[in-house]
Amino acid sequence: MAKKDKEIIVGLDIGTTKICAVIAELDDDTLSIIGIGTHPSKGLRKGVVVNIEGTVESIKSAIEEAELMAGSEVQSVYAGIAGGHIKGFNSHGIIAVKNGIVSDTDKERVIEAAKAVAIPMDRELLHVLPQQYILDGQSGIKEPKGMSGVRLEARIHIITGAVTSAQNIVRCVNRAGLDVADIIVEQLASAESVLDPDERDLGVALVDIGGGTADIAIFSEDSIKYTSVISVGGNHITNDIAIGLRTPHAEAEKIKIKHGCALTSEVGSDEKIEVPSVGGREPRVIGRQMLAEIIEPRVEEMFQMIRHDIVSSGYLDLLTSGIVITGGTTNLEGMTQVAEKVFGLPVRRGVPSNLGGLTDVVNHPQFATAVGLLLFGYRDRKKGVKAPLKGRNLFNNITDRMKGWIEDFF
Repeated sequence: MAKKDKEIIVGLDIGTTKICAVIAELDDDTLSIIGIGTHPSKGLRKGVVVNIEGTVESIKSAIEEAELMAGSEVQSVYAGIAGGHIKGFNSHGIIAVKNGIVSDTDKERVIEAAKAVAIPMDRELLHVLPQQYILDGQSGIKEPKGMSGVRLEARIHIITGAVTSAQNIVRCVNRAGLDVADIIVEQLASAESVLDPDERDLGVALVDIGGGTADIAIFSEDSIKYTSVISVGGNHITNDIAIGLRTPHAEAEKIKIKHGCALTSEVGSDEKIEVPSVGGREPRVIGRQMLAEIIEPRVEEMFQMIRHDIVSSGYLDLLTSGIVITGGTTNLEGMTQVAEKVFGLPVRRGVPSNLGGLTDVVNHPQFATAVGLLLFGYRDRKKGVKAPLKGRNLFNNITDRMKGWIEDFF
């Protein structure tokens, strides 16, 4: 192949409405996008695999398209995982420091103490993300190694997922002829590609709105505070359009993408659109305002649900930087204005940044997760982690690499 001499990294976003593969070339410690492939997703519902054959075919098609553009052959991918089964919670561990000076062993012991929580048999750890260390009551410590003290505490954020859902993702990728280098929760991947360091430090909520789910991640003081998944997304808007305009679902999706607007006041009263009918009837011409009147209440309700979740978390007051929305659904005109009205905070649309190569192609919200998966892969390669994950060994491999993740965040 043309680019076989250079190392490549692949991010695979397995979404409810689309499968997206992005290939990047690693050259002199920089990532350059060289291939993008997308294909409609036919085997997922609300982020969870419900049809393995359909998902496998969609993955193959997206990968082939990306390979053709890149001129490179893909062997392993960094895959995203989403769905209502993803749960995050905070934990706290305490140990006595041996010899009075914090060592790497002490850090490992305190993280292990914080991880010692009861997790149901049908769930497994996906991520263990340190927030801060506390030494003899002094909080906000990012790196305690070498410091003197007698009592070391660690606050961490743990993300778990359903074992079967993760295994089905891996199985689909394996059946498409690929290895899985790692699986990453999708809102963490999106945050990696669209959030600025200053936003993470001041306090920000990332809201990744896909086809089937809205994924939330809250950051403050450069550490993750809260993660959540709400089972509402762009497909709900499409369903409303299909019912309200009495048009097939596929046509409703096209109308949403081409003519959709989430703010009725932004649409001129003289704007018209053509709506295909069902059962072979003649297409109808309606005002675009009617379409916006269907979309706006659903979008507002979606943001109300997200706001309620953030308020319930207790972290709303931390969001000094406001809200960053991303994901394909946020391409709708007027989304940021509706979000600002609901949240009462500054809102911006997040797009991937700080990459080379075909940046103009991936500079859109729908590529945020796939690009973020690439960045996670880049971090792994810098540490020399290359072992692919397969089937039953998936979570054993993840556990082995948790130490590496912990080092990444400090």
